[in-house]
Amino acid sequence: MRLIQIRVEDEDLATVQEVLDDREISYVQTDEESAGGGASLVQFPLPPEAVDEVFEELEAAGLDPDRYAVVATAETARPDQSVAAEDHEDRISHDELRGRAVGMNPGVVTYYGMTVLSAVVATAGLLLDSPAIVVGSMVIAPQVGSALIAAVGTTLDDRPLVREGFRDQILGLLLAVVSAAAFGFLVRNVGFVPGQLRVTTVQQISQRISPGFLSLAVGLCAGAAGAVGLATALPVSLVGVMIAAALIPAAAAVGVGIAWGLPAVALGAGILLLVNAASINLTGFLVLWGLGFRPRDWPDGRPSLGTARRYAPTAMALLVLLATFAGASTVTVRQMQVETSVNDAVEEVLAEEAYGDLRLLSVRTRFGGVSIYRLDREVSVEVSRPDDEAYPSLADRLESAVTAAIDDETTVEVTFVDRQTTES
Repeated sequence: MRLIQIRVEDEDLATVQEVLDDREISYVQTDEESAGGGASLVQFPLPPEAVDEVFEELEAAGLDPDRYAVVATAETARPDQSVAAEDHEDRISHDELRGRAVGMNPGVVTYYGMTVLSAVVATAGLLLDSPAIVVGSMVIAPQVGSALIAAVGTTLDDRPLVREGFRDQILGLLLAVVSAAAFGFLVRNVGFVPGQLRVTTVQQISQRISPGFLSLAVGLCAGAAGAVGLATALPVSLVGVMIAAALIPAAAAVGVGIAWGLPAVALGAGILLLVNAASINLTGFLVLWGLGFRPRDWPDGRPSLGTARRYAPTAMALLVLLATFAGASTVTVRQMQVETSVNDAVEEVLAEEAYGDLRLLSVRTRFGGVSIYRLDREVSVEVSRPDDEAYPSLADRLESAVTAAIDDETTVEVTFVDRQTTES
């Protein structure tokens, strides 16, 4: 329930009373003297979904659009004013929508500070393969505010909100990637995690470096849920976790790929991050639009030709980004499948009895050309062997196994590292 307080000049008082009486809205009128008299303060409760239409009727009847007006939250009201909203959609007013969106975005220090913390926590969760820690990073991430501000600003054609929302999103996600990469470099080089850790085999990371339609669905639903929660006066704190789930772990995975020097990991997670961010903004805008929110200066709720031209480049850019997602994600998924098959084939060969004294140090698959489907693949395998033994046929054996695993020809290069062990 909302409590409305409006300052009404004496010459407009009868008009305001007539509008409220027609809607059977109970109100209280108090003489107002702070500005020299000649006015009254009218206050009445309304369901949140009826605020916009009542204000529009009052303005259509001649009330000054720039009048003093306050919309406050009330727990309950008697008599019941729900009759004023019988035929209205379940949504809040335009002014309240903008105010709630602005209120959800914290200050600069808080926003960027919490972004760094959430990125570090997400990176730790990915490397530990801990879903609980990754979820914890989503809880403290502040991205919901900037995402919803951008959607509200685009819907209401509020340029300052649009600039603020997209600026905070872009800078925040870049900061998250840099923070994750820096933390990854630290824990790898200091020795908190093994230097030869195959991050592509960690489940929490592999889930975010092979984006597909299901990954896209997360971003679409997160943006839609955030917009619905914001526009219908529902709590959006849990929705904020959903939006963070689509952004922060992906940004952390990009940082892990950079820290480990794996372009395929950084590329796959980067595609997921970009597409999820675009999906959240696009669906947030579409949901708010579908709920009936429009810029105030549009006649009859219809855009002018100039406004349509201004929106067209942004809309086309988002659509092109989403359209290219299928092709880009397919390339990344195919590359990750090839690398996984190569790693599994190498491990199976080295598990054979003839190679029991060898220790696998690393496997790296390099790709060349412009197509992931037809290009030269070079597999580099580094193993440790006793210094008095030779394995002249190992490269051929690995090449046969890898070729069979990926169903395509490849070249295998084996690097031996001799080792000695004391007899004591």
